[in-house]
Amino acid sequence: YLYTVTLEGELAKSDDIDVRFAPGYQAGIYRFEYPNDAARSFSFNSGDGEIKVEGATISAIQNLGNRTKAYVYIVFSETPQSSGTFNNGAPNVQTPQPPVVTTSGGGASVYVAFSKSRAPITARYGVSFISVEQAKKNLEKEIPNFDFNAVEKKGRAAWNTALGKLEVQGGTSDQKTVFYTSLYRTYERMINISEDGKYYSATDHQVHDDGGVPYYTDDWIWDTYRAAHPLHILINPKLENAKIASYVRMAQQSREGWMPTFPEVTGDSHRMNGNHAVAVVWDAYCKGLRGFSLEEAYDVSRKAIMESTMSPWMRRPAGEIDAFYKEKGYFPGLRPDEKETDPVVHGFEKRQSVAVTLAASFDDWCLSQIARQLGKMDDYRYFLARSYNYRNLYNNETAFFHPKDKEGNFIQPFDYRFSGGIGVREYYDENNGWTYRWDVQHNVADLVNLMGGREKFVANLDQTYAESMGRGKREFYQDLPDQTGNVGQFTMGNEPSLHIPYLYNYGGAPWKTQKRVRSLLDMWFRNDLMGIPGDEDGGGLTSFVVFSSMGFYPVTVGSPAYNIGSPVFTRVAVDLDNGKKFIIEAKGASDENKYIQSAKLNGVVWDKPWFAHSDIAQGGKLELVMGSRPNKAWGSAPGAVPPSAEPKP
Repeated sequence: YLYTVTLEGELAKSDDIDVRFAPGYQAGIYRFEYPNDAARSFSFNSGDGEIKVEGATISAIQNLGNRTKAYVYIVFSETPQSSGTFNNGAPNVQTPQPPVVTTSGGGASVYVAFSKSRAPITARYGVSFISVEQAKKNLEKEIPNFDFNAVEKKGRAAWNTALGKLEVQGGTSDQKTVFYTSLYRTYERMINISEDGKYYSATDHQVHDDGGVPYYTDDWIWDTYRAAHPLHILINPKLENAKIASYVRMAQQSREGWMPTFPEVTGDSHRMNGNHAVAVVWDAYCKGLRGFSLEEAYDVSRKAIMESTMSPWMRRPAGEIDAFYKEKGYFPGLRPDEKETDPVVHGFEKRQSVAVTLAASFDDWCLSQIARQLGKMDDYRYFLARSYNYRNLYNNETAFFHPKDKEGNFIQPFDYRFSGGIGVREYYDENNGWTYRWDVQHNVADLVNLMGGREKFVANLDQTYAESMGRGKREFYQDLPDQTGNVGQFTMGNEPSLHIPYLYNYGGAPWKTQKRVRSLLDMWFRNDLMGIPGDEDGGGLTSFVVFSSMGFYPVTVGSPAYNIGSPVFTRVAVDLDNGKKFIIEAKGASDENKYIQSAKLNGVVWDKPWFAHSDIAQGGKLELVMGSRPNKAWGSAPGAVPPSAEPKP
């Protein structure tokens, strides 16, 4: 709600400018303060667009691409003494101030200068994706005058409401700072671009009525589906309803009718792999949200999964490589001696054959659950069967997911750390085989069985944190620049790893989840300049911090259940947005007391390392007694494991 910075002068402190900024929703206000008489001037660059200076106002249009434009309307607290455009980088100043100055094109820029003075200048502005006129309306609605303090106060109140959804007690000052900063960051995605009941859609390049449901966009779903969306399903269900309804509108307005994968203001950029919006849809529905049409969401999700290519970063119709997947049940990889010939494969992002197969298996499971809910039983059985396709790449000899060529042979020789080029993209995606070894979020119980049972499963998890990097730091990050925040081969700095610390709960060793989660929070999420270990994409990593600090986490998005970890705080109150609260009390919780000794859920003795969403949806209480030594028996019984997918039909 407030940002301040000093722009230091080149010659002396007397040239410094103190800048204050306070944002609204679709407007903002700046205040520039000068310690001495100064030549108060500003330049504006549209990048590529149009700018017009008229008296004390500036209006501008910026071309963002894909026929999408951003509009701004700025009003100064004074009228400039002079203004002009730039000629080869030099200001072409027109004095006295003419009625209108305009310029357009690539690098279009203008210059405004005010009389020399130490008097502060305030500038308020509105933005729009519809028109300059709408930007002006947004400004006058939100910030009708130059009262900077009023805007700051209103912003502070809005953030207090947003962050007040979660109230914590106990913990250290640093832990609270990290927690609330992390919660703040989870609000980065998505953004509401409805303006007076209308919005511009980049999918059909039209302005639409929103019908009373705000239109949201700008979502990196590959990152946010894992924990950021589940968090806001819990604390902001009305917003999540509108976000999912926006997904459906995007799809219906698009030429192909496909559910988006990476919706941005300029349209669906189709980055990364998978069609994970279907996971957000089902996760919301199975947790009680009803502010969207499940039938319509299913239709556009099914179309995307069945009609578009699975090839990463490519928004194209399915081709030969996709037909191969439908027939064989895995995405084929290329041997090192093979050259790419399929035109649908991205030149840099490659096939990501294992990552694509695992992602598709999970998405198919989510789609199968929606099909069953809608009574589409043939589809249910079809997609449920496909959700087991990850088995087709499981190497029983190594207990890793291993790429196969088109003949069905495991590609050899193979190094699960480094095979696959930059970011191991030939076979995985940004993270290596040690990360994707655990990427069966919907069916961890089956993964336990594939690995030979609970003991071997836990041993493999342990080895993930103990395995050497295999190369020096420079060489490792040269090939795996996104696999950061390392503990052995585990990477805390990228989203596909977020659920891994909780998998001990499925192997009968919940105490190891408790130990590992606390260790990772302390090691990689600190209150300093290095406090985020890697790809913090739209709240992707920090939503892990929020959940884990509270003491639970949604391992299987699309399953109405949460895994229990180790709360950092002695008390957390979660506002469920229905007048009810979910309370977590962790008696004695501290840096030393990280292990659960005993538990009660809603007053009943609880010996499972998970609980259902229905246990807390109408308010509830999880009571934990914490200690410095692990109670290895708590939650370890075979029947206590969290739920996994149903058997293959």
